[in-house]
Amino acid sequence: MSILNALTIDVEEWFHVSLFRRKIRREDWDDLKSTVVDNTCLVLKILAEKNVRATFFILGWVAERYPEIVIAIQEHGHEIGSHTYSHQIIYEQSRQEFTADVQRSLAILRNLTLTPIDSFRAPSYSITRASLWAWEALADLGLTCDSSIFPVKHDLYGIPDAPRFPFYINLKNRPRLVEVPLSTIQLRGKNIPMAGGGYLRLYPYWFIRNSLRRINREGRPAIIYFHPWELAPGLPRIKIGFLQELRHYGNLNLMEMKLRRLLDEFSFGPLREVLNTVLIQNDWPLTTPVNGNNGVPQPEL
Repeated sequence: MSILNALTIDVEEWFHVSLFRRKIRREDWDDLKSTVVDNTCLVLKILAEKNVRATFFILGWVAERYPEIVIAIQEHGHEIGSHTYSHQIIYEQSRQEFTADVQRSLAILRNLTLTPIDSFRAPSYSITRASLWAWEALADLGLTCDSSIFPVKHDLYGIPDAPRFPFYINLKNRPRLVEVPLSTIQLRGKNIPMAGGGYLRLYPYWFIRNSLRRINREGRPAIIYFHPWELAPGLPRIKIGFLQELRHYGNLNLMEMKLRRLLDEFSFGPLREVLNTVLIQNDWPLTTPVNGNNGVPQPEL
C-alpha cells in the first residue's frame, strides 16, 4: 500500500515573495500586474486532471481581492488554510502585529468559505528560534495545525534541530498544536531540503523522486509545497543579484512537468487527511516560548 503524501500550495502573488520585500513597497502591490488567478486556475486544472486534492494556504490579501479563487478551491474539494494577510516575515513583526495580521486573514477566509479555518503556514517558513512566540499566538486564535517549520539552515528560515516529522508543540496552558515540518532527507547527519518550491525546480527530478521514496521507506509521508507563480515561466523579472535570481527564477519552465510527474508517481492528499494516517511524535520543544517578541524559550515550570 502506497503512503499518502501531503501536497500543499501557498497562494500568493509573484510580488509577495520575501526576496522582494526590500525592492517592492506594499503600497505599490495594487498597481502591479496580477497573475494569481490564472496561475491558481492552472493548478486546479492539473489537480483535477490527476484526481488529487491538496491543502491551499491562501494569503488574505489575495482572498480579499479575488474571492473567486477561494470559492473555486473549496468547490474543487481542497482544504484551505491561512498564509497570513500580508505575507510579512514573522520575526520582523511584533507579536501584536502578527496576531492582528493572521486574525484579519482568518476573518476573510472564514467569511468566504463558511467553514472553520484551523491550519496555518508562515510566509517563508519564518517561525524560527527568533519567533517561537508565534505558536502561542496561533493557538490563541483557535488554530490547531501549523506547517511553518523547515528543519534546515537557511538565510531566511529554519530550525535545524527540529524534528523532521509531525510533532505536537509543547505550549503551556494552551490546547495542543500539531506542527507539520517541510520534508528533508538526511545525508551525513545533516538535513537536506527537498520539499518543493525552489528545491523542486532546481534539483534534478531523479533526486526529488528518490528523496520521496526514501522518506516513504521510513514509513513517513513527504510534505511537498509550491507556489502557483512557479508554474509561470514568463514572470516579471526583478533585479536581486545573480544567485538570488537563479534561486528564484531557475527552471520555472520545468515546474509543470515535474509537478505532473510527481502526481503520476506518488499518492498525494490534503494535510489533514495525511495527518490522520501517521503517528504524531511527542511534544517538542521541551521549553515554551515567552510572551514577548524576543523568541527566547523559557523552561517549563
